[in-house]
Amino acid sequence: MIRQAQDAVRRFLPRGSGGFGGKGLALIGLVLVAIWAGSGFYRVQPDEQGVVMRFGAFDRTAPPGLNYHIPWPVETVTTPRVTRINRVDVGFRANPDQTTGRPVPSRDVGEESMMLTGDENIIDIDFAVFWRIRDASEFLFNTRNPEQTVKSVAESTMREMIGRTPIQSALTEARAQIETQVRAATQAVLDQYRSGIEITQVQLQKVDPPASVVDAFRDVQRANADRERARNEAESYRNDIIPRARGEAERVVQEAQGARESQIARAGGEAQRFLSVLGAYQVARDVTVRRMYLETMEEILRRNPKIIVDDRLQGVMPLLPLGADQTRPQPAPMTPPGPPALQRQLAPAAAPGIFPNRQPQGIAR
Repeated sequence: MIRQAQDAVRRFLPRGSGGFGGKGLALIGLVLVAIWAGSGFYRVQPDEQGVVMRFGAFDRTAPPGLNYHIPWPVETVTTPRVTRINRVDVGFRANPDQTTGRPVPSRDVGEESMMLTGDENIIDIDFAVFWRIRDASEFLFNTRNPEQTVKSVAESTMREMIGRTPIQSALTEARAQIETQVRAATQAVLDQYRSGIEITQVQLQKVDPPASVVDAFRDVQRANADRERARNEAESYRNDIIPRARGEAERVVQEAQGARESQIARAGGEAQRFLSVLGAYQVARDVTVRRMYLETMEEILRRNPKIIVDDRLQGVMPLLPLGADQTRPQPAPMTPPGPPALQRQLAPAAAPGIFPNRQPQGIAR
């Protein structure tokens, strides 16, 4: 075999002496060495990270771009894609859509999706875990099956979180909280494993009761919704009627306080007026009595129709109020206070004058 190889090489070498043939072999050897040395150049793409292994053990990482390593069998290079987002489905298996390329649910996996809640109810949960490579060296050397590892850790963490959550919260307002807690707990476990994986998102796809009881559960949900609606309406009515009643009560109290203060002030003013009149009466009795009489008569006659009294007339003629509003009803004449004799003297039709013991002259009010 060696001889056959030498004959094959000689056929490619130029004819000449044996020494020249030896130089040709050396030249070929140099060319082979150059080719072997040149095979150490490699390129790392922008979405990749180069991991250089020397005799199968991790040596260093290489950044994106053109790099060099000692050719095989001394060093080898692996370039995993560290920016690609990978997806793991738990509870169902999805196939890509033929039109959009997005994953769509195709088959439910009951042994993964059925979980027990904190109030001892069974719930059917499908969720997806999105992850990427954070450290290429840890990802390659510390994890044998990264996709299965992520799936097992995420499923275990989800069962733990659902086991602490009531079914009503898991179905309604606690979805976002569950996603956040599962992502953080899964990331903590993977960091303990030094897997070099980063969990970017945990997304709940379906959270429903088991199919056998879903109709009854939806009836319960509708009843709970009606209960909440009735409660909200009652709360709204209470929030409307109570402040209104309090405002009305406060208004009544304020009006009572105002009436009280007004009556007190009016009584105080009347008492002060009486004391002032009493003081004036004690100083000048005749003048005070006359002034009181005139003020009383002015108050009485102010509310009676005006009349004209003339000494040439034998009777009393009512005054036509031309300047007053004819449509406004006139008040009825008041009966003058006092004894009957004084009433007869003050009545318009009883005497020609107004004031007692005086003869009417001119015009009087």
